[in-house]
Amino acid sequence: MKKLLNTLFVTTQGAYLAKKEETVVVRVEGETKLRLPIHTIEGIACFGQVSCSPFLMGLCGQRGVGLSFFTENGRFLARVKGPVTGNVKLRKKQYRYSEDEQLSSLIAQPIVISKIANCRTVLQRGIREEHVPEKARLIESVKFLDAILGMLKNPLSLETLRGKEGEAARSYFSAFSSLISSQKEDFPFTGRNRRPPLDRVNAMLSFVYTILCHDVNNALEGVGLDPQVGFLHRDRPGRPSLALDLMEEFRSGIADRLVLSLINRRQVSSEGFSAKESGAVLMQENTRKTILAAYQKRKQVTVIHPFLNEKISFGLIPHVQALLLSRYLRGDIEGYPPYKWR
Repeated sequence: MKKLLNTLFVTTQGAYLAKKEETVVVRVEGETKLRLPIHTIEGIACFGQVSCSPFLMGLCGQRGVGLSFFTENGRFLARVKGPVTGNVKLRKKQYRYSEDEQLSSLIAQPIVISKIANCRTVLQRGIREEHVPEKARLIESVKFLDAILGMLKNPLSLETLRGKEGEAARSYFSAFSSLISSQKEDFPFTGRNRRPPLDRVNAMLSFVYTILCHDVNNALEGVGLDPQVGFLHRDRPGRPSLALDLMEEFRSGIADRLVLSLINRRQVSSEGFSAKESGAVLMQENTRKTILAAYQKRKQVTVIHPFLNEKISFGLIPHVQALLLSRYLRGDIEGYPPYKWR
């Protein structure tokens, strides 16, 4: 259980990760800064100029520990993987579903419904909070999301599903700035943008989405599913389509609320960002560390899982959903039950 909650994030530039017996050693300028047993770690994420010994890479592959590399600002670069494991029959079933649009929609539609419902929950919480001043925009967006959810009661094609998901996302993010109740001048937000992010809020959102995708990727591999083959997101070289599918359920409740909390509680400030001549906004190392610490803390919070009706931590939700998806593909349950926030 402890392993599933732990991801080692390495952001110190110039750090070197090595293997010593069954432990991961982090050194900076020759000095050992951290030493962790490999069995206590679920994944390792390295940001920027962080290097690893080939022996550590081999150990991670043998122990099933995901080792990923990102740029300093969170853009995915590469992932080290060991031998492919898992049920070959499960993966074959996954591939058959992915190649059939009608079967794909049986999984994609519940995911889209849960994503929109979870976005609505985030907005509704904002409406109930006294310190949120611009509630009219939130109410308008909630009504729009309700209308789209009504349209999703009947089976739809994948193309139609993607269209409705896009409409819902635009409405949600059009009201997102109303949830920012402090530091509004320092953290303006007019809509979602990326590659590169053009404001501080989008820089934070993109960064948290990246580390969330890393965790979802690990969860899928842990149950034997192929993270590259999705149902809502179609195949594209180098894209973890199934990880992007599954994380749609968690974006608003885990990532978006985390970003809002950090801004509204003044745990981040405008001084923790810099802008390039191109207009791209970059996070400084202290901001990244603050976000990563808050993300790890968020993973420890317990909630009641609506399908299992049991208490679990946020950090285990991707693993539970990956397991439920695998059970659906195997035919153990009648439908895939997506995660909906209460």
